[in-house]
Amino acid sequence: MNNTEVISILNDLVATCSKGQDIFRNAAENIQNSEFRRLFNIFSQQRAQFVSELQGEVHRLGGAAGQARDMPPLAPNTVPFRSSTPRNSSGANNEAALISECQREEEAAVNDYQEALKADLPLDVQYVVKRQYMDIKDAYDRIRILQRAA
Repeated sequence: MNNTEVISILNDLVATCSKGQDIFRNAAENIQNSEFRRLFNIFSQQRAQFVSELQGEVHRLGGAAGQARDMPPLAPNTVPFRSSTPRNSSGANNEAALISECQREEEAAVNDYQEALKADLPLDVQYVVKRQYMDIKDAYDRIRILQRAA
């Protein structure tokens, strides 16, 4: 696998993690349950760290890090993917919707990472991707438990 292909895969994962970061940040800002808020903030910060690591790998390989080819760059101070579910007085429906949105996003991230790991990545890059994949899989499992509890 040549560097251009590896860089493309890594940039796709950057976009995946950026989207996850935004969705978790949005969920943390809009969820009532303080434990869920704390967890979603942790996941958002974790995705920001993943973006930084992946971009570092892209730069090390001589590429330009950024969004995936099919995703336009985000405008500054924009929080995309904001849930359109209105809040009710109890917040229960909104909370379930936010958790569902996070679960869908993590499932997509798990799938993106599984596809990336099928590629013949250099061992040092594969190590980074696999480590991040394990953390994303763990987050996905935790969110599925939250979904059942909500």
